[in-house]
Amino acid sequence: MNKIKTWVRRVRYYLKHDYLTIENVVLLFAIILCLVWTYQSVKAMSRNWELSEKLTAERKELELLTVETEAAELENEYYRSNEYQELMARKYLDKQLPGEKMVVLPENSDNARNKHKEVEQVIEEKEDYSNFEKWMRFLFPKF
Repeated sequence: MNKIKTWVRRVRYYLKHDYLTIENVVLLFAIILCLVWTYQSVKAMSRNWELSEKLTAERKELELLTVETEAAELENEYYRSNEYQELMARKYLDKQLPGEKMVVLPENSDNARNKHKEVEQVIEEKEDYSNFEKWMRFLFPKF
């Protein structure tokens, strides 16, 4: 029991005279204060960055909504114009201006329908080149 008391006294002595001196306590307090200050600074900067990103996103959204509103206003002006009303009257009511005549065209023939299919087949046949050949044709078109 005596050994334990002696050991406890030694530990208390070393703590009091070696570790818990005024200089060490002040230094520890300064380190803790610096850590708290650094943490709060980083936290404030992080919050400011998040708020600036949110502000930027809301400004972009406002600009987008402004552009959409202007586009809708222009579209409404177009719908109110005489040109649009004339086009719609011609399309849905079969109206025409005096002196105009309607021309009814016949349906496309089979030759007209299949005209571009032949060109597409020729293009597909020519695409069977290797990658090297395609580069050579691109770089040196005369070959």
